[in-house]
Amino acid sequence: MALTLELTNRSAETSSRGGAQLIPFRGAKVAGASPAGRQQAISPVVVSGSIRCADFLIVTLLGLAIAHVYVNETGVLQNSVYLFATTLVGFATVATFELLGLYSLRALSAYVRNMPAAVFGWTVSFAALVAGVFFLKIGPEVSRVWLATWFVSGATALLTQRLIAGWYVRSAARSGRLYQRAVIYGAGPVTEDLISELEADTDSIVRIAGVFDDRGDGRTPRQISGYPRLGGLDDLVATSRTKRFDLVIVSLPLAAEARLANVMRRLSVLPADVKMPARATGLRFSPRTYSHVGSVAMIDLYDKPIADWGYVSKWLFDKVVGSIALALLAPVMALVALAVKLESKGPVLFRQKRYGFNNELIEVLKFRSMYTDRCDATATKLVIKDDPRVTRVGRFIRKTSLDELPQLINVIRGNLSLVGPRPHAVQAKADGHLYGEVVEGYFARHKVKPGITGWAQINGWRGETDTEDKIRKRTEHDLYYIENWSVFFDLYILFKTPISLLNTESAY
Repeated sequence: MALTLELTNRSAETSSRGGAQLIPFRGAKVAGASPAGRQQAISPVVVSGSIRCADFLIVTLLGLAIAHVYVNETGVLQNSVYLFATTLVGFATVATFELLGLYSLRALSAYVRNMPAAVFGWTVSFAALVAGVFFLKIGPEVSRVWLATWFVSGATALLTQRLIAGWYVRSAARSGRLYQRAVIYGAGPVTEDLISELEADTDSIVRIAGVFDDRGDGRTPRQISGYPRLGGLDDLVATSRTKRFDLVIVSLPLAAEARLANVMRRLSVLPADVKMPARATGLRFSPRTYSHVGSVAMIDLYDKPIADWGYVSKWLFDKVVGSIALALLAPVMALVALAVKLESKGPVLFRQKRYGFNNELIEVLKFRSMYTDRCDATATKLVIKDDPRVTRVGRFIRKTSLDELPQLINVIRGNLSLVGPRPHAVQAKADGHLYGEVVEGYFARHKVKPGITGWAQINGWRGETDTEDKIRKRTEHDLYYIENWSVFFDLYILFKTPISLLNTESAY
């Protein structure tokens, strides 16, 4: 039972920006996906990795539990034979399943057809243990009832886990979240060959959502291998703000250097992998130079900054550390809220629209630091030193950054991260110019979620951005963070943040 989706005649999805239409994956049902196509994709690497971990834990913990109930002489954890045996069989089971190809998405989806293979893999792994017990002559130390009970219950548990995993994979596939949504820029002969290769690879998780090209009808056909041409580069970038793109394939010949450079510059701001088919150039490099989309060799142009297990680790980091910080700082937040309320009339919290991940507008929470009738929700005018709009309490909480503490709620909600580029207000300006007009590639800082603190802030680029140089420096630091992200980098920035707050020179 292959990992395929039911046929459907769904009409084309229409983008709310740019006018481009995204057709559903040809021959694939995408029912269950959000109307705007913005559901977070599920990484196949994380799915298969999680199932590997689940198999290991099921086998190991089940063996220990049965030994604890049945044997229970000196304590299972003190008996090295049982502890070693369960751990060894756990690793052997995962390794055998890997060799049998039982962790591919196709095998996970076709769980009924692959049940005999799963039972065979479990039997082989268990037989290795029995052989080891025999040849090491430790039979008297190992309970035969334990072995028999563990074998039967282990097979039952693994098959049950396969049913659950198979249901999850098929459900995720039907919703479209398990597939990589890909768009292609370029409608030449290379594109036709590329589409044929991608569609011929039945194991590929890539689904083509559209083809774009700036050349007119006289130079490119309206239909490319059955996919309509949906617009140009501007349409692609605009549509990426409302649709979920995981992969952009630039199908242009390497000889078109000037055009390719412009396309790469424009696409560098997107939070997606950007690749070029290896066949787009006649040059041949070392095999390690290429990555693969299914069986198609690709040259990497830009990588998604945080993906697969990196995304999971950052999500866990934000949720766990953010929840702990919110609990510990709750008394401080209560005192700040009381001070704000006692000094001036109006709400304690100030809500402001700012740019979030992929230029999405999010509502950021802060403690109100200005008089209610003078608040500037769009930040059209930057706060300056001794600004009459700022209250006395406001001056203190802005200098100490206590006004930012409610953003921990944004972190728990999921639209902010603890560490990342600071979110800027929609109309924020430097020297009278919007930030995006000052810094080329400014929106590349939105390839990750914005954060409460960041690399720019701990390096002194905190507070007022009244000059073009200041916003350039802040953006430069933000892009450095994105390119060098790691959990340890986040920890370092969090550790340095309280120290950086001692410098209040630019904080008004």
